[in-house]
Amino acid sequence: MQIKINKLPKSEVEIEGELSADVFETYFNKALKAIGEHVEIDGFRKGKIPENVLLSKVPEAQILGEMAEMALSEHYPKILEDEKIDAISRPEISITKLARNNPLEFKIKTAVMPEMTLPNYKDIAKKVLSDIKEEDKKVEPTEKEVEDTIMDIRKSRAPKIHMAAASSEALAKEEKTSHEHKEGEACDHEDHKEKEIKEEELPPFNDEFVQALGPFKDITDFKDKLKENIKLEKENQLKEKARLKIVEKIIDDTKVELPDILVEVELDKILYRMESDITQMGLKFEDYLKHLNKTVEEIRKEFRNDAEKKAKLALVLNKIAVNEKIEADKEQVAKEVAMILEHYKDADPERAQMHAENVLVNEKVFQFLEEQK
Repeated sequence: MQIKINKLPKSEVEIEGELSADVFETYFNKALKAIGEHVEIDGFRKGKIPENVLLSKVPEAQILGEMAEMALSEHYPKILEDEKIDAISRPEISITKLARNNPLEFKIKTAVMPEMTLPNYKDIAKKVLSDIKEEDKKVEPTEKEVEDTIMDIRKSRAPKIHMAAASSEALAKEEKTSHEHKEGEACDHEDHKEKEIKEEELPPFNDEFVQALGPFKDITDFKDKLKENIKLEKENQLKEKARLKIVEKIIDDTKVELPDILVEVELDKILYRMESDITQMGLKFEDYLKHLNKTVEEIRKEFRNDAEKKAKLALVLNKIAVNEKIEADKEQVAKEVAMILEHYKDADPERAQMHAENVLVNEKVFQFLEEQK
């Protein structure tokens, strides 16, 4: 086989190849047999059609197409291995010459893992962590935070809840995410006015109320546990804020040419989550788009920068894991996969495995960066 590799922009390569005529011809009988397994001809059982009958009934172009598919399915992985090509997308295959007793000529385009230059991520993490002010590290809940949380819980249990207003508020928030600031803020303001609930409409805050919420003995027990939860939430927020600063600085200082395929994958994820959120609110995604007066393509364009950041983040975390030899614990992965398959019966085990490994490795990378104090 003759192979020529052409480097393209945005971390893509084009493989020009030619498979010799004698090797290509070896796929003829295999292709004919494979077609015979599925084709239906009157008077013959499927899979039992004689070769001469198949040759008279099946167009040569169909046989050649099957031959090319079989040949490239077998040889493409070998090409990647021999040429040390780290492909990260499905190949786009073009057949440039296809004829009996002739070489098979083809072109294959695929995205590859981009070359990237990371900054000194250890120093960046150390700097971000040392810059956190002592006052920001205070996570003990204030009385106001406790009382505000209790009020929010009472409001959520109020008998009169305006569901339409709640949906409108959610829509307004989504609009703000889509950069419709003025309109979103106006809707948000109006909805809050509509949703105001008077004190007498709220359930009384007493032992009976907290006992109905969960395993709480009385108001004191409830407040103690609430304080613990608020403290834990504030700790998590502090950690997430520091992590975000670290990775944003690393991403900004990383040199990499992003393949379009990775950005498109992240855009698909963003759109899927958005549609799921809208559907869970009891709304139709099509109606939501009409409300915004936008198309799916316009939404994709708006979120492209976010998708690029997410794609870059995934590459950065993967590169740090490789550099620092960070791997997921096999037992933890097995537990995560078991949980995923238990909750999502139709989940693909292989994808669940990849997802679990990815999540656990990323967490270990963040923990590694947090240790750089």
